[in-house]
Amino acid sequence: MNPLLSRLQPYPFERLKQLFAGVTPNPEFPAISLGIGEPKHATPAFIKEALSASLGALAAYPATAGDLKLRTAFTDWLRTRYSLSLDPATQVLPVNGSREALFSLAQTVIDPTVSPPPVVISPNPFYQIYEGAALLSGAEPYYVPSVPARNFAVDWDSVPEAVWARTQLVFVCSPGNPTGAVMALDEWKKLFALSDRHGFVIAADECYSEIYFRDEPPLSGLEASVQLGRPDFRNLIALTSLSKRSNVPGLRSGFVAGDAAIIKKFLLYRTYHGSAMSGTVGAASIAAWGDEAHVVENRAKYRAKFAAVTPLLEPVLDVRLPDASFYLWAGVPEVWAGDDEAFARALYAQYNVTVLPGSYLARDTDHSANPGRGRIRMALVAETAECVEAAERIVRFVKDGR
Repeated sequence: MNPLLSRLQPYPFERLKQLFAGVTPNPEFPAISLGIGEPKHATPAFIKEALSASLGALAAYPATAGDLKLRTAFTDWLRTRYSLSLDPATQVLPVNGSREALFSLAQTVIDPTVSPPPVVISPNPFYQIYEGAALLSGAEPYYVPSVPARNFAVDWDSVPEAVWARTQLVFVCSPGNPTGAVMALDEWKKLFALSDRHGFVIAADECYSEIYFRDEPPLSGLEASVQLGRPDFRNLIALTSLSKRSNVPGLRSGFVAGDAAIIKKFLLYRTYHGSAMSGTVGAASIAAWGDEAHVVENRAKYRAKFAAVTPLLEPVLDVRLPDASFYLWAGVPEVWAGDDEAFARALYAQYNVTVLPGSYLARDTDHSANPGRGRIRMALVAETAECVEAAERIVRFVKDGR
């Protein structure tokens, strides 16, 4: 067996299952889960119709690169959303959701033969695929903490020069999971300068880009690259997905875009990896990327939901409206002494509400304590009434005292 598999840590939801083992929640309350970030809004009918209308495509092997019509759907959306002009032949590729692409991109760009071992930088807290991708590519993860006082901006300045010198890949997540923070242009400028100096690739995870609460939509890494005089997107790959944007997590559809030289190598890897997108999924994806009305409607639902829930929780938890995404990243009351696991377990037992301990989404390191400790992540993915009911139970739980 691959010895690197032994370095993988249990996934947060497996840890949550273990945390709740032996607990029987209060039967007076129906179960409400805010634990998993799986969209629950209805899938638009036109996407399902496009899927069913294209079942004939199942009779043929799909091309790894996707057909030109599919890739043009990606570049058309990038032009509409960000006013960007990319070549559909060389600067975009279809992927089976951003998760598999985040993982396989690391296998493509990391050179594990160098000594000392290469470094992959990740924000802390983070999406655990970043860590697994780093470990199974033969690299060493380096976790950079987010700073609550700076709206959870990643503290890139805390990374030593010796670490940057070994870095081959940097994962960024904007809007962030779990914090909802959006990277500003000056942060991108800093990362691009470091990439130019050290040659590392930047993987920009942007799967939450269409769920936001401010007037100005989140800045894309591609958009920042052009604004900063880098129209070739050198050493930059952006990844996005339909799962959150269009409420189709089971479709497993997204795309990557950016540096044509990296895209070329990534296509070579993917040809052997066997990760071509089904033509049936491709047809549904073309329909989804070509329509913005359902995205606007979806965003309005999240805005209404967060407007109803956040004010309920603000008096009892350290929480505020995020820039974007569908998570609330809340600090537990001081009486819990930073024990997010105990808070989550007791809340589940007493009120049958599931939240995810923040410490499960971050790591202790030799240069910083676990920045998720003392916080919980709440995924407001269910309908508004259910999320409001969950918030009301949390308020009662906190007011009950420990």
